[in-house]
Amino acid sequence: MTTSGQELVPLLDKDGVRLTVDDALATVTLTNPAKRNAQSPAMWRALAEAGRQLPGSVRVVVLRGEGKSFSAGLDRQMFTPEGIEGEPSFIDLARSGDAELDAAIAEFQEGFTWWRRNDLVSIAAVQGHAIGAGFQLALACDLRVVADDVQFAMRETALGLVPDLTGTHPSSPSWGTAAPSRSA
Repeated sequence: MTTSGQELVPLLDKDGVRLTVDDALATVTLTNPAKRNAQSPAMWRALAEAGRQLPGSVRVVVLRGEGKSFSAGLDRQMFTPEGIEGEPSFIDLARSGDAELDAAIAEFQEGFTWWRRNDLVSIAAVQGHAIGAGFQLALACDLRVVADDVQFAMRETALGLVPDLTGTHPSSPSWGTAAPSRSA
């Protein structure tokens, strides 16, 4: 509902992503609670489209997940030989050439990079699980407001994977770097 009491009509509602706008406030909602808002390439494309569809009046974007979890990360079907229907599996991507793989990763990252636009403030409202790609999506926002039950985890590193959806990039300056050790 808007402040005037009228129902908001989504500007986008597909592939597990819904975008609604009420004047200067936009809400992007992950809408697959049955799978704990697990992410897929189709969702990443829809997230990128949501960013492109924002009207110029929007100054604040809230990102939230329906259900018990913000996002439990990658849809595990992506790791199977069958993958997700209509999408290349990770196995297929790993077998592709460097240029094709780089283009696929760049397309995936578009759903994460627009949250840092300098003309708006993005806020992740995080509850339940924010794992892997879910954690990266929350980190992609300017601010995070978290519920008492939130569980953050970056599982990629335990699997030997690089968390390369760009969500961790804005956090690295705040973590700092280790000073080189000096021997006497």
